[in-house]
Amino acid sequence: MVSFKVIDKNVNAQIVEKKSKFIANLFYVETIDEAEKIIRETRKKYYDARHNCYAYRIIEDGNIIERSSDDGEPSGTAGAPMLNIISKNDISNVLVIVTRYFGGILLGTGGLVKAYSEAVLKALEGIEYKTQAVGCEIEVSLPYSEVENFRYFCRKEKINICQEEFTENVKFNIEIQKEKTEKLLEKISSDKMKNITTKVLQEKIIKI
Repeated sequence: MVSFKVIDKNVNAQIVEKKSKFIANLFYVETIDEAEKIIRETRKKYYDARHNCYAYRIIEDGNIIERSSDDGEPSGTAGAPMLNIISKNDISNVLVIVTRYFGGILLGTGGLVKAYSEAVLKALEGIEYKTQAVGCEIEVSLPYSEVENFRYFCRKEKINICQEEFTENVKFNIEIQKEKTEKLLEKISSDKMKNITTKVLQEKIIKI
């Protein structure tokens, strides 16, 4: 997986279909635990609604995890269509919850699929996306004499410096896409900069 799209902000929208109100809320999330917490909070917020259906698509440990729920609606009429929309649009790290207040008129399976899908599509209207990737955070330790060379190197290679620490040596924490890590470490060690040590700290989702 090289990169993926994420929403730039949480959004909501609503539609009315035959007196039933459908409220769509989209959230940026990074973990399953975070998504499940928001689902519980949303159910409390809309405690008087008939259904709180959801779908999410999350990158964890480099894998895509997809889950959905119809929350009492006929099987396949809510969660699956919602998940299909975010999957077809290649959106990741996103949770969508559509809350339904029943209006007294049955919509049928086709009507439900249409209504839940339209609520999600309306929420996605005008959304701007950011690009993220599975990356690594690397600690680079070097002498003060090499600081400016290293900063220039990072600018040239478009590497994000996320933290600096000045002690006996200087420590930089940098972020880079996972598949570029090995090549970068080889380049640093073979470059003109001297007395540099590196250590991979963790895998993380990074902006690119």
